[in-house]
Amino acid sequence: MSARVFFYVQHLLGIGHLRRAAVLARALAAGGFDVLLVSGGAPVPLDIGGARLHQLPPVRARDEGLRELSLLDGTPLSEAFRSNRTRELLGLLAAEAPRVVLTEQFPFGRTQLRFELVPLIEVARAMRPRPLIVSSVRDVVRRSVSPQRIAETIETFAAFDAAMIHADPGLVSFDRSFTGWGQVKARAVYTGFVAEADLALGPGDAGQGLGKGEVIVSVGGGATGAPLLKTAIAARAKSALGDRPWRLLVGANLPAAEHAALGGGDGIVIEPARADFPTLLRNSALSISQAGYNTVVETLCCADRAVLVPFGTARETEQTDRARALAERGMVAVVPSDDLSPETLAAAIERTLAGPSIRSFPPCNARGAATTVDWLRQRLA
Repeated sequence: MSARVFFYVQHLLGIGHLRRAAVLARALAAGGFDVLLVSGGAPVPLDIGGARLHQLPPVRARDEGLRELSLLDGTPLSEAFRSNRTRELLGLLAAEAPRVVLTEQFPFGRTQLRFELVPLIEVARAMRPRPLIVSSVRDVVRRSVSPQRIAETIETFAAFDAAMIHADPGLVSFDRSFTGWGQVKARAVYTGFVAEADLALGPGDAGQGLGKGEVIVSVGGGATGAPLLKTAIAARAKSALGDRPWRLLVGANLPAAEHAALGGGDGIVIEPARADFPTLLRNSALSISQAGYNTVVETLCCADRAVLVPFGTARETEQTDRARALAERGMVAVVPSDDLSPETLAAAIERTLAGPSIRSFPPCNARGAATTVDWLRQRLA
């Protein structure tokens, strides 16, 4: 009988966390595990291969501050809703009786969901036989200035058997954003980055020359991408690549009014995000994007040169830290979101064109999905 994996994921604003969890669920199912992916965010079309999906009553971040949760219509969560959702989650866990419990980001993130995740881990620890309890976490977590929050994370992590960090420490190390690394590293393993598709292709493998010589501007799901898209359109004429076609990929979550307001112009193509994004990157002269996990992994594996404009707020530091780590290695140019203008974006394009190609650096480890499957097999054995 296949070992069952109970995999909890909650996306709050963008869909990057869910996309990465779907890749892992698909890989685990292909590797012989019986996977239930339990999603707590807004329903999104997903390819999870042979895995199963359970949709919890969905919640989201109330706004870009990510401090408060709400229903999809913006209504604050009631205590009854929280209790009912927790009850449903624990009932699923009991019915599945898994060999492995995976929590995406928690306890290094998703602390707004402690009302259901702390009971989930407590019940899992009491099960017999007791499942392996693992945190599945990205390369970067939100920096906390509060020693109390770091101590709380370490205390909660004591109930976990391990943390799988889906990153290449040669590029972005976890201790950069999590100051309690010394207390958790003995139970942590780096898997390499998790990529949505096989990105181990060379530039010569990109079919039909699609996007050849273009500037590709992308904003992931698009929920926070409007400022970058508008600025890119204005920066084209000021940049050293103003004579090239610019292709803007808007993302499904860009509000319709902001999409309509983009306008465009000669030499500018505006279209939805595309499944062949890696091919566009391979053929392009330059990538301009935010610094979400999935986009950065694809950029590192496929692009020649890149400018990153990380989304950030006082609370949301993940993209900024990721972008800075790569800029310090000379791999990309960065424009902080609070300094974004047509002039600063054009200047960043000049810097990255004058610097080395991303392809001149050693390739990043993007075998995170396969390594995750192998590591879990070894732990269960």
